[in-house]
Parts: sequence; structure tokens; C-alpha cells
Amino acid sequence: MFLFSKFVAIRAMLAILTLILVSFIVFSLMEMVPGDCAERYIAFKASQGSVITAADVDAERVRLGLNRPYIVRWVEWIGNAFQGEFGDSCIQRLNISQLLGQKFWLSLGLCLASLVLAYAIAIPVGILAATSKNAVLNNSLRLVSYLGLALPNFLLALMIMLFSTVMFGDSLTGLFSKEMRDAAWSYERVMDFLGHAWLPIFILGWSATAFAIQTVRALMSDEVGKLYVTAAEARGVSGRRLLMRYPARHALSPIINSLGFDLNRIFNELPVVALILTLTEAGSLLIEALARSNDQQLAGAIIFMLTASIVTINFLTDIILALTDPRVRRSIVG
Repeated sequence: MFLFSKFVAIRAMLAILTLILVSFIVFSLMEMVPGDCAERYIAFKASQGSVITAADVDAERVRLGLNRPYIVRWVEWIGNAFQGEFGDSCIQRLNISQLLGQKFWLSLGLCLASLVLAYAIAIPVGILAATSKNAVLNNSLRLVSYLGLALPNFLLALMIMLFSTVMFGDSLTGLFSKEMRDAAWSYERVMDFLGHAWLPIFILGWSATAFAIQTVRALMSDEVGKLYVTAAEARGVSGRRLLMRYPARHALSPIINSLGFDLNRIFNELPVVALILTLTEAGSLLIEALARSNDQQLAGAIIFMLTASIVTINFLTDIILALTDPRVRRSIVG
């Protein structure tokens, strides 16, 4: 028990160190962007007809604390970030935590739901593809997985949106109907959200499912042919019991360990899909901050929160893997 607790403590420390390192990289990139927040805000005031002087820029820089040393500002930023506070948006002049609000959690929920959908389909289908002797079934599953890898998510989103518009007169865009967009959360709003969220979940899970099927199939094919499976068959173990107790149990361990990577890959595809489906969540805000408004403070906050989510999932999957995989557990407790 002591060794397992030590394992958890070490993994937690590594997760925190990873977040600190990522925060330093993100904050450094924010600082390297030409022009600081004071200059951008003063430039905005000038565009409104105000007469701006160099003294106004210096005064704004002092007000924002930009005259302090870089390390001091980073330590303050990371300390606030761990408490969920990221200051104000440089362009919109709004508190970032309030600006993001529920949008980040909606985005994370969409990505997690897509991940669950992908593996709920990929695990049984991948096992079937690796163990079935039916050539037609194997080739059909392989064709479907290749199609998922070849057809980009954004192109699938365009196809579905155009088809729905032409056939039904509804583009299926957005996460809420007009009536529920700004309403308080209620049973009706939850049902309205679910009625719209299935499409981005399906689209985001499209390529993730195809990739996961290929991964599960390859891992299962490798495990099925090993000697310990043959030995189990010789002892009379067969059928589904053989598959789930031996090759599937060992083959799925790397899958558990790759959940954080797959979540990151799904979120990387979210901004483009969000633009096509006009989703008002963190993915669209990230595109707006990076490509249009150059609001590095807002972009840095979203990237840090995403990284924190991925690091948390990786930490949890390490613990789950240690509990479920005897090989990992023996390497920890001896």
C-alpha cells in the first residue's frame, strides 16, 4: 500500500510540474507577441477618436502591472491560474473567467462525449475485426475505418450541414435553439442542448473512432497470437471468456493510457468544426483569439485549461492502469 501511495504521489507531482512548465511556455508566448496589452488598449482608444500620448501608454502599462519583472508576473499568473482566475481579456476588457463561463466546460463535455462514443464503438468493433475469420466482415470494417481516417471532420460537417439544409431546410448549427440560447439551465434547456449536441459529438468522434478501431485491431491481433493465449486454449478456456480474460485485457491497457492524447487530438479538431457549425464555445473563442483579435491572454487561458484537463486525465488513467493491469501493479508493489 505504501508503494502504491508513493506511485500516486510521484504521478501527481509530475502532473503539477507539467502544468507549471506548460504555463511558463504559454506565458512566454503571450509575452513574445508584438505589442502588450497597454499598447493594444491605447490603440483601440485612439481608433475611437481619443488623443493618445506616450505618457498615456506608460500610465496604462503601470496600471496593468506590465512594468514589473517578467518572472514576477509569470508567478502571479500561474498562481491565479491554479485558482481558475486569468485576469482580463486584453481586447474585450472583460474578465476571462466570466467570458469563458460555461463555454469551456461545454467544449470539454463535447470532446469527452466524442471520446466515449469513439471507444464505445471502437473496442467491440476492433476486437471483432481482429478475431473474426469472415473475410467480408473484415474487409467491410477495414473500409469503414479507412473512410473515417480519409474523410476529415470538417468536410463531414460541411456535407451533413449542406444535406440537412437542402433536404430539411435546417442547417443543424449551434448548440441551442434561439429560445434557449440565453435561458437559465433547466430540464428544457438540457433537452434542447442534447437535441443539438449530438451532431458535433458525432462529427468529432468520426475520425477518432476510425483511428481507435485501427489501434484496437492491431493490438488485439498482436495479443491473440501469443503463446499465453494458446496455453489458455489448451487448458480449455475458449470463446468470449478467453478473449476478455487474456488478449483483450492486455491489449486495452495501452488504449487506457492514450486517452489524454486522443482528447487533445479531438480538441484540436474542435475549432474548425465549431466555425462550420457556428458553435459558441471555447473552440470558436480560441480561433477568434488567435486568428482574428490576437487576444493572447484569452488564448493562453483556454490553452492552459485544456492542458490541465489533459494532464488530469493522464494522471487518472495512470492510476486506473495501475489498478487494472497486473503487470503495471507488480512493477509498483513488487
